[in-house]
Order: sequence, then structure tokens, then C-alpha cells
Amino acid sequence: MMVMDSVSRKAAITVRGLVKRYHFQPVLDDLSLSLSDGDFCVLVGANGAGKTTLLRILADLARPNQGEVLINGLPLKASPALRQAIGYISHQPMFYEDLTALENLEHYARLYGLSQPAERISACLRASGLASYQNQPVRTYSRGMQQRLSIERALLHDPKILLFDEPYTGLDQEAAQRLDRRLQALHTPGRVILVAAHRPQRLIPVASHIAWLQSGRISHHIPASQLNSSPELLAYLQEVP
Repeated sequence: MMVMDSVSRKAAITVRGLVKRYHFQPVLDDLSLSLSDGDFCVLVGANGAGKTTLLRILADLARPNQGEVLINGLPLKASPALRQAIGYISHQPMFYEDLTALENLEHYARLYGLSQPAERISACLRASGLASYQNQPVRTYSRGMQQRLSIERALLHDPKILLFDEPYTGLDQEAAQRLDRRLQALHTPGRVILVAAHRPQRLIPVASHIAWLQSGRISHHIPASQLNSSPELLAYLQEVP
């Protein structure tokens, strides 16, 4: 785990003037944000604040009404190939339920064009603790097992940008601790991690930055080490149940 000096890093994700409306109501309202190589940023905010909407736009799964997203300095909408650099976990598992875990990961490996898929898939199944269940249909999995497999699906192609939307949903204590260790290991120079969390307390000790989304904008974006210098954000985090 490493937090690098901002002078030596380059922006991996740049968001400028993002606006997203649903039924004429703005969810994101002139939102701007910049994340650099090596950042592990926890995105906090109340339910309905727009965290999921922001992550879906960054994953190129939703289009904003205004504004732009740059990935490594290039417009995301102008280069679909940039999505190869992104690993995304949503509230939906995104699996074919009648296929086994192994078959689902093989499918995604083909989509990503992995050169040695068997080796990579085997490593992901071991990391998730699902190797013994790899030949069972995903529809027989518990919610927690599906979430563990979703995490490995997002990591299968070793993306440099990780977008996780409430990744602890459905995980039992052992699986949550496994994810804690995985996120810490993934926090390396050259990779960006953005995790949306309604209850972010377990992530703050390992994060490099915290961004607070409220009223459609990022109102605070500070290093985690400087949290005590932001009484308003600190009070919000202490009040979150």
C-alpha cells in the first residue's frame, strides 16, 4: 500500500462539469473530480446522493447530460477501448445464472481477450475461495458467493482502474476480511481504486483519500490523513450508522 506525492503522479481519472438528470431532476450537478495513479479513494454520501450514478458514468455504462470524463487524458466516450482498463462492480452480479462460475469467468476472459485465461481464472477462483464450487451454476450461489465472484470477474483482466459500488454487500465476516486484504494488496502505484460506500468506516484506515458527494457535487476531497482537519466531514462519518 502506498500514497505517492501528487507532484510525481499523473491524473488517471478526470471528471469535469458532470451533469446527470433523471426526469429533469439533477442527480449530479456540475461535478468535478480528479484521481491520480496510486489513489485509493472512498466515495461517501447518503443513499440517493448519486454515488452509483457517478460510478456507472465512469464505467461508461451511463452517459451524462453534460460534462466529460477523461481516462489517462483521453475522452472516455471517444475511445471504447479504454473500458479495458476498468474493472467495475455494481449492485447486480452481471452473470449468466445457468452457467457455472468457471463458465462465466471463461466467457469474460474471452471478452477481455486474455492470452492465458485458464491460469488467470484459476487464480481468481482460489482468491475468492470458490474453487470448490466452480462447477456449480451461479443461480445456486448465495448472495455473498455471487458477490465474491463479482469481485473476481472485475479483477480478471488486471484492470488499472477499479470502480467498486458497495462491494461488501452480502459478504459474511470472513469474506469481508478477505476483501479487506485484497483491496490493500491492490492498492499499488499505477492503479486507481474508487469505492462507493454508504458505511465506509472499515475502508477509511486503508484509503489514501476520501471524497464526499452531496447535493450533486464533490464537496470535500481530501487525503485520509487530513480527515481531522475537516470537522464537517469527520462529523458526517461519525454519524453514519
